Amino acid sequence: MGRYLVRRLLQLVPVFIGTTLMIYLLVWKVPGDPFAGKCGDRGCPDNYRAMMTEKFQLDQPWFVQYATYMKNLLQGDFGTTWSGRDVGEIIATAYPNTLKLALVALIIEGVIGLTAGVLTGLRRNGFLDNLVLVSTLFLIALPVFVVGFVLQWFFGVKLGIVKPTVSNEMRISELLLPGFVLGSASMAYIARVSRTSIAENRRADYVRTAIAKGLPMRRVVGIHLLRNSLIPVVTLLGTDLGALMGGAIITEGIFGINGIGRTVLRAIVTKESATVVSIVVVLVLVYLVMNLLVDLLYAALDPRIRYE
Repeated sequence: MGRYLVRRLLQLVPVFIGTTLMIYLLVWKVPGDPFAGKCGDRGCPDNYRAMMTEKFQLDQPWFVQYATYMKNLLQGDFGTTWSGRDVGEIIATAYPNTLKLALVALIIEGVIGLTAGVLTGLRRNGFLDNLVLVSTLFLIALPVFVVGFVLQWFFGVKLGIVKPTVSNEMRISELLLPGFVLGSASMAYIARVSRTSIAENRRADYVRTAIAKGLPMRRVVGIHLLRNSLIPVVTLLGTDLGALMGGAIITEGIFGINGIGRTVLRAIVTKESATVVSIVVVLVLVYLVMNLLVDLLYAALDPRIRYE
């Protein structure tokens, strides 16, 4: 396991370099004139252009700029915005809010999706099975902003059960509705995947043997059946954390949450390239770490899997 972990960590290095290089080139080189719209309709004066060009090394080749950015990044320096604000402080302010929202969404989609999948996998073709299939298809087909606006109006405005927007305190009770909206599509996929996995593994020989031995059905499902059926679900949940954080732009906008999604949207509109690059780099790191943790969890869930 130790050798496998070291090998996987070494594999993350070229992946991280490649993805950050691609992001850097796309954000810094594609938009064109970096000073467009920075000084209003009249354009920026020459002395401002010269000062900012020297500060951000815009006159240097792209590989020199990228090397400088990576050097600063490894030292914990995410750079500064055009207005001189530290990007690290911006991320430190917005990131915890999005992480909190994403974790709530992850728990909601895991609990509801897995519960629905297990119940329908054990009793297929019944009323509950058909209800789950139709409702999950409904959630997958509807865009997130439609689900968000409908639930916000129904529960927040019409019924008044929850507040339509989230306060700055970011209480868990306030995050339940936006967390459900953010994780609604993934919850539907988890329910369908776990349903299929439970139904397939229920016909396996080890399950039949456990039932033939006279083990209680609760023990058969909880220890034998569910443990082996969790591998595809763990894969979805593990990789979904990064997707939830990156896809929170719409949900944060609907419920007024000051997180990474709204921050990167403002940065894109105002062409704050340093902010966009640094936020995406953080999301890439989350993806890489979660993929590694998912691979390590495979061995804990299935004793037949061994890493060398």
